[in-house]
Amino acid sequence: MTLDKAKVEVGVQIAERWILAALRKQKFFSLGEASRAVAPLLTRLNERAFRRREGSRKSLFDQLELPALRPLPVQPFPYGDWKTTRVNIDYHVEFDRHWYSVPYELTQQQVEICATDTTVEIFHKGVRVASHVRSHTQHQHTTIPEHRPKAHQRHMEWTPSRIAEWASTVGSSTAQVVDRILATNRHPEQGYRSCLGIIRLGRKYGAQRVEKAAMRALLLNACSYRSIRSMLENRLDLQDPPEQESASTATQPVHHDNVRGSEYYGTL
Repeated sequence: MTLDKAKVEVGVQIAERWILAALRKQKFFSLGEASRAVAPLLTRLNERAFRRREGSRKSLFDQLELPALRPLPVQPFPYGDWKTTRVNIDYHVEFDRHWYSVPYELTQQQVEICATDTTVEIFHKGVRVASHVRSHTQHQHTTIPEHRPKAHQRHMEWTPSRIAEWASTVGSSTAQVVDRILATNRHPEQGYRSCLGIIRLGRKYGAQRVEKAAMRALLLNACSYRSIRSMLENRLDLQDPPEQESASTATQPVHHDNVRGSEYYGTL
């Protein structure tokens, strides 16, 4: 290694003497201009005969290196960014604020991501486990159905129309809540999961209680699975709606000697 390093340093020194030194008094205002000045000096250096052996740098290149050269690839080398990360609990990994799926068995496992301009590949212990077309849309998911657990794949059988049909059988308030959830979530699967959660709540607490909780959620502008679940768990759906509560507990005017009414200011 030391000998190779010395040979390289000697080569740099020769280039400095024969090229840089010859151009030291010239000024260049662009890279192209400098390259055009260096080219003839470089050709002269490579064709200059050796002192202690036959030939030149150019003749040795033609004899030894040129026959070993291969043509350039048809496609340019794809530059890739690498990232080491851990698979999220929802079997997705994040790259450039976009989420890509991997087989659900790799949840919580460490993987490596290689992203080019066109593809995103995920490797686990050196083996490629997923490949996606790269998306430059942020805060969204790219999911391959086969990466989901079997239970999640069954959930995907619930289409938006089927979910809306179920909600309408429960009541108008439940239907409105489902419509808002599906409309406000950027990623459709997030809305599906929330709606399926409300469906499970209907099986546990009954359609009547879910409808009352949905009515309360609309009044409070809290249309989400967590809000409705919290209302049912705390039996808030069995209480008076928020508007009735506020009307019954409205604050009465306060009469006190230190409180001045409009009559006081009118006498000034």
